[in-house]
Amino acid sequence: MSTPSYLSDRINSLSESATLKMTKLGRELAAKGINVISLSVGEPDFNTPDHVKEAAKKALDDNFTRYSPVPGYPELRQAIVNKLKNENGLDYDISQIVVSTGAKQSLSNVILTLINPGEEVIIPTPYWVSYSEMVTLAEGKSVFIDTTIESDFKITPEQLEAAITPKSKIFMFSSPCNPTGSVYSKDELAALVKVFEKHPNIFIISDEIYEHINFVGKHESIAQFESIKDRVIIVNGFSKAFAMTGWRLGYIAANREIAAANDKMQGQTTSGTCSIAQRAGITAYEQGLDSVYAMKEAFERRRQLVYDLLNDIPGVKTNLPEGAFYFFPEISSFFGKKDPEGNVIKDSSDLALYLLNHGHIATVGGDSFGNNNYIRLSYAASDENLKEALRRMKEALANLV
Repeated sequence: MSTPSYLSDRINSLSESATLKMTKLGRELAAKGINVISLSVGEPDFNTPDHVKEAAKKALDDNFTRYSPVPGYPELRQAIVNKLKNENGLDYDISQIVVSTGAKQSLSNVILTLINPGEEVIIPTPYWVSYSEMVTLAEGKSVFIDTTIESDFKITPEQLEAAITPKSKIFMFSSPCNPTGSVYSKDELAALVKVFEKHPNIFIISDEIYEHINFVGKHESIAQFESIKDRVIIVNGFSKAFAMTGWRLGYIAANREIAAANDKMQGQTTSGTCSIAQRAGITAYEQGLDSVYAMKEAFERRRQLVYDLLNDIPGVKTNLPEGAFYFFPEISSFFGKKDPEGNVIKDSSDLALYLLNHGHIATVGGDSFGNNNYIRLSYAASDENLKEALRRMKEALANLV
């Protein structure tokens, strides 16, 4: 007889992050002396640029070690305003910027400040694993719009219109997308905007954390359309472009009321984020994108490498992503097959565990991203590791019968 849980319904209803779970399992195997190649985590394999690290050291020497303002240092918020103007052609002032402990907290803050119990958040699938769980925490309801590899995992205006109900409050998406790498063009965004113009009560969360890892031209933000700009909340940060994942530095740009609400929320939870990281962030935005472009060039080369290797694996179907550093190949042809021990591969999670335990490659099942027929793999790894990982994958999949 099981003992009733004394934990809250809130935490019991929450799923563990699938990406972090697979990373953890991979590390456990590695601790046993097994050579595991991790393609599960969304983390650039580059070091933070030296000039950013030097700025952090200087911040320590200059004694930036006390509480920072809840929404961030004014100098950092101004650097963000300047970036949005110079790179994206978007006009904001610092009262519309709130800096948080990573884009993940920024997303959570926005959802918690906008969603009432029972209100709906429309999310195209596949989506980043934490989106729907954040909605669950806010006691909202996720409404999913399914996409496939044939459409490059992008929704149509007709699909968006069909998903809207009187309870719809937020539309949340990422471009470039995690986990698919899909990028919405300006024309595609304009077509979605025409739908939003007919529904003035819907807010749009635009997750742009992969903005600079874009292989098809300049980044297009949905906030560029004046008719809906006041309802768009841009979420961005420093982790992907500047290889600053451990620094935990993200932000939103939104209308003043939403920004103030996020400031209020943050003031009762974490307060201002790390003072040292913020000073480093100022330098990152003020000293150009040379290091970013160098990383993007490496990612573009690896993208082609992985695309060619995936296409060489029988039973795997993939497209060529336009941004980020992920592939989201279809692997449903392996469902129903058995591994060498006779275990049946029932779904994408089973396949990801099989690849981990038999091929010693860490990937993530697509069911956690809302599309069970796929797996996600990150190519934020060295060329040598990618070649070896895809060799192991091909061999392991060939052993399924």
